[in-house]
Amino acid sequence: MIKDNQKYFNRFHVVMDACITAISYILAYYIRLESGIFPVTGEEERLSTAVYMFPLLLIVPAYLILYTTFRLYTPKRVQGRRLELSNIIKANTVGLAIFIVVLYLIEMPDFSRWMIAIFYAINIVLETLGRNAIRYVLRSMRERGFNLKHILLVGYSRAMEGYIDRIEANPQWGYVVRGILDDKIPAGTEYKGVRVLGCIDNLMVILPENKLDEIAITLSISEYARLEEIVNMCEKSGVHTKFIPDYNHIIPTKPYTEDLLGLPVINIRHVPLTNTINMVIKRGMDIVGAIGCLILFSPVMFTVALLIKLTSPGPVIYSQERVGLHNKLFKMYKFRSMEVKEEKNGWTKQNDPRVTPIGRIIRKFSIDEMPQFYNVLIGNMSLVGPRPERPFYVEKFREEIPRYMVKHQVRPGMTGWAQINGYRGDTSIRKRIDCDLYYIENWTMGFDVKILFLTLFKGFINKNAY
Repeated sequence: MIKDNQKYFNRFHVVMDACITAISYILAYYIRLESGIFPVTGEEERLSTAVYMFPLLLIVPAYLILYTTFRLYTPKRVQGRRLELSNIIKANTVGLAIFIVVLYLIEMPDFSRWMIAIFYAINIVLETLGRNAIRYVLRSMRERGFNLKHILLVGYSRAMEGYIDRIEANPQWGYVVRGILDDKIPAGTEYKGVRVLGCIDNLMVILPENKLDEIAITLSISEYARLEEIVNMCEKSGVHTKFIPDYNHIIPTKPYTEDLLGLPVINIRHVPLTNTINMVIKRGMDIVGAIGCLILFSPVMFTVALLIKLTSPGPVIYSQERVGLHNKLFKMYKFRSMEVKEEKNGWTKQNDPRVTPIGRIIRKFSIDEMPQFYNVLIGNMSLVGPRPERPFYVEKFREEIPRYMVKHQVRPGMTGWAQINGYRGDTSIRKRIDCDLYYIENWTMGFDVKILFLTLFKGFINKNAY
């Protein structure tokens, strides 16, 4: 069973990381100072091999601590490859910074900085390859019926259905649901091949057999009166127990909890950007970014303005009322891409006769959005955030889509997580809001940088712009 072998696997992982770190360091030393590939300076040669190898005694344990800090020893079932790679890079970057600072403090200017840089690159590559190799081995074992995690679900509910849906969609996790216990659903009832085995009291018979790795409590809200009793039963048996709430559509994926003198308080919505420091950092990035982009794209903007003026009568800049932070109205600016006619509510359709020839091009490549850098500069918008909507649509969607108005707790953006995932123009509003809520609840500066970077490849060309 996994619970018997997990501790040995974790120990193996630590030993593997220690070996990879040591090998990466020694390889970096050989490549830089012994291989002859690079010319070696006199300062670097002045230090002996022993001097270069001594830091290894400190680097290995230090890096293992960093890997623990950056959650690189969490089960691979709950950490994807991209997140793992990100954490490897972060841990090694912090390690690199600490290494350089220590060398500066102990005054060792002759120690090869190039060797440290090579070690940084090799260690990231070898760590990534090693961990992906482990993933491949674990997946192969699971396909053969080994390294599986056997789970029993207690409670038939929406949470149970969602849990089984995700397990079925991700067989690489190696989860096997042995069955469901519930007091209201008759035995033999199935959901996607998983059967109801009996009532919840059957736990008293099942748990002593010690054949389960995990109990997942998926009670419906109406049965929460039994929650404490069930948890007590599970904990007496020593089986790992987790709770999957039937109100996951209400609370965020990463709930923000507070300790009120020993009483846990769950906040329904955690918005990192309500923190003053986060707000100041993001606003500073917006101002610098907006000024830089206005300068960088000024030739493009001047050319587009000239073409609009020469090919279509009417103003160059078009303003439209949108709903922004805290539901306040503001004027959002765009290059005019349509003929000057009375504005109507509705999405622009394919081959819309109102769109000018120049407008069709600038809409396709999102050039019409460039005047919004001015909106960012004056504080109506941000570089990254949920796209703002017109008041007409806000009133419509606030009644039709749950949690729609949460998006107005942050500044609207020129680009966002929804746009990166293809939800622009005449696309699903519900999926767009799901992306916006994920962004709002999981905001970090790194997330903003990631979205801006992806915008260069995914965000400019809008296949839904007509």
